[in-house]
Amino acid sequence: MKINGQFVEKILTKFIKEELSKFGYKKGILGISGGLDSSVCAFLAAKALKPGNVIGLIMPYGKTFSRDVKGAQDLAQNLGIKPRVIDISPMIDSYFSRYPTRNRITKGNKIARERMSILYDFSAREKALVLGTSNKTELLLGYGTIYGDMASAINPLGDLYKTQIRQLALYLGIPDKILKKKPTAGLWRGQTDEAELGLTYDKIDKILFHLVDKRKSKNEVISLGFEKENVEKIITLIKSSEFKRKLPPILKLSERTVGHDFLFPFDWDK
Repeated sequence: MKINGQFVEKILTKFIKEELSKFGYKKGILGISGGLDSSVCAFLAAKALKPGNVIGLIMPYGKTFSRDVKGAQDLAQNLGIKPRVIDISPMIDSYFSRYPTRNRITKGNKIARERMSILYDFSAREKALVLGTSNKTELLLGYGTIYGDMASAINPLGDLYKTQIRQLALYLGIPDKILKKKPTAGLWRGQTDEAELGLTYDKIDKILFHLVDKRKSKNEVISLGFEKENVEKIITLIKSSEFKRKLPPILKLSERTVGHDFLFPFDWDK
C-alpha cells in the first residue's frame, strides 16, 4: 500500500487541472476543515490551479470548533488561498428549532448537507467546480453523508486510502499539527472517525486492501490473521453503503437510457 508521493502528486494535480478544463472552469472550490483530507486536497488544488484560483470555505457550526477554524485559516494562509468563514449555526439551529431531534447522526447529516449546499451556491457564484475530499476508505465504507460531504464535481482523493493520504501528506509537507490531529468529521464535540467505526484506519485499510484491491475472499483475509468479527464488519459496511457509490437506479424503458447506454457525454459529436 506504499505510494510514490512524487508520482501521485503529479498525476493528481494534472487530473484537477485537466478535469476543470474539460468543463471550461479555471477555479476550484472546497471546504477546508483543518483536517488531513481537505488539507491535502487544498495543497494539490493550489499547485494545480494556482492559489488565486482556489476558494476555501471554512464552515464551522458555532464556537465548538474554534480551534479547527484557526487551523484551517492558517493552512489557507500558508497556501496563499483566501479563506472565507461562514458560520452555519443560524441555518442549522433554525431548522432544528422547528424540527427538533435528539439523534446526533441525523443532525450531523444535516450539517454536512448544509455545508455542501453552501459550497455549490458559491460554486455558481464564483464559477468554480467543487473539489471532493472523500478518500477511498470513506467511500468504500459509506462513511460520509450522501449529497453532503460525499458530493463533488471531481474527487482527486477518491482512489487513495486514508493511510495513503497520510503518506501523501508527509511528502507534501503538511504541518505536523494536521498530521497528528485525530480524524473527525467535525459534527459534534469529541466525535472521531475511529471511535465511531470501532477500528483504526490502519486496520481498516489493510482489510479493505485485501478485500477490494487483492480480491480476496472473507476466509482468505481472515486466514491472514485479521479478526473474523472485524472482517465481517467491514464487508457489511461495504455492502450496506453500495447505494451511496452509485447514481440512483433508472428503470430502462427506451433504447438509450442514461447510465445504461448513454455513458460518454464527452464523446458526443459537437
